[in-house]
Amino acid sequence: MAADRFIPYRKQDVVEMCLRELEFDDSGTSFRQFCELLSNSFHVEYHQTLESLKNDYAPLDPNADTKQLEPYSSEQKAQCQARFAENFAGVLNAANFEKITEQDLQEALTEESLFKVRLEVEFDDFEQVVFYRRGESQLSESITSFFGLRKQSINFTNFDRVAVFITFKGKEHFDQKNKPLLGFEPGSTIVKLFQNVPKADLEMLFPNSEVRMRPIDKAIIGGSAVVGGAVVLVTKLGASLVLLATLLAFWLGWREESVEMTQQHFISFAIGMGVLGGFVFKEWSKFKNRKIKFMKALSDNLYFKNLDNNAGVFHTLIDAAEEEDFKEAILAYSFLLNNSSGLSAQALDNTIEHWFENKYQSQVDFEISDALSKLERLQLVVMKGDIYLAVPLDKAKQKLDAYWDNIFKFA
Repeated sequence: MAADRFIPYRKQDVVEMCLRELEFDDSGTSFRQFCELLSNSFHVEYHQTLESLKNDYAPLDPNADTKQLEPYSSEQKAQCQARFAENFAGVLNAANFEKITEQDLQEALTEESLFKVRLEVEFDDFEQVVFYRRGESQLSESITSFFGLRKQSINFTNFDRVAVFITFKGKEHFDQKNKPLLGFEPGSTIVKLFQNVPKADLEMLFPNSEVRMRPIDKAIIGGSAVVGGAVVLVTKLGASLVLLATLLAFWLGWREESVEMTQQHFISFAIGMGVLGGFVFKEWSKFKNRKIKFMKALSDNLYFKNLDNNAGVFHTLIDAAEEEDFKEAILAYSFLLNNSSGLSAQALDNTIEHWFENKYQSQVDFEISDALSKLERLQLVVMKGDIYLAVPLDKAKQKLDAYWDNIFKFA
């Protein structure tokens, strides 16, 4: 499995990890001050991104609890949606999420669900569907079948985080299909964040997924209905049906001997039909109850996997992107600071990845280009040919202090 861009340690832990690689006379006080300045610099930048996302999502938000000063035109909504989709994708990329491919989604629809529910998704209801994931691992789980008599261990791909971005089609589409709206608003955009989602169960994250019986479930219910129905027909309606058949044959001229229907015969037939009707209702209820059981399994599963919804997702992902940017920048700066002769981009990338693998047993695909671009933008590194050198710590703090002084200019 390919290494992930995500750095699986908290921001504060990464600072401590870097301090262990560096030697300071002041016990790292100056370095911690630098880290605080760097972290706050990213925080200000991402606050502006958060405000842009909230403003562009406002006309698309199905959960808005504020009034609109003026109604949005269709053109304005389309512009907001385009800007939102672009900025949201940028935040997900900064948070080191990977886009889930169309092939992954198709495989999820064809693979058997881990919690034994078959789902169908009406893709025609969506204007836009985008899935992102972060963190991929191979897990195993024990599955029981045949009333617990058989246990089977299966291996599956698990996504630690999955972000979903879906835009529904307009009201005209659902009116044409005469389809009831179940908990969503036509033309709206929903954003959701989930945790620990098996790849085979990605379809359960769609808002319009519907539970369908698996062939094995239909066979169990159908077999029970056929056997039970045959027993009812033979024991309760057998004699009455034979008598009705002979009477019908007499009326059609296929039988010369007359047939007499007594009151007892009619009572027996009515009782038999009542028993048959009760049996049919029982089997229909069994089918509905089994479907309700599957829907409960789906809702229970989603309840513990859902992390956030719609506008609330922005705050979570902005925080994640801000942390990833900081971790990438501080790691690159620390390793350059620890190497006075400097390193090339490729050498720095290899050094950090090997350090994670050998010292912390973590496979990380370090984003060296992003890390160095951030350091260059903040003037915390200099280049000599293809070699990067870290600006000395005291000077780096002065650079960040000057950056802070120039964030807001009103003169």
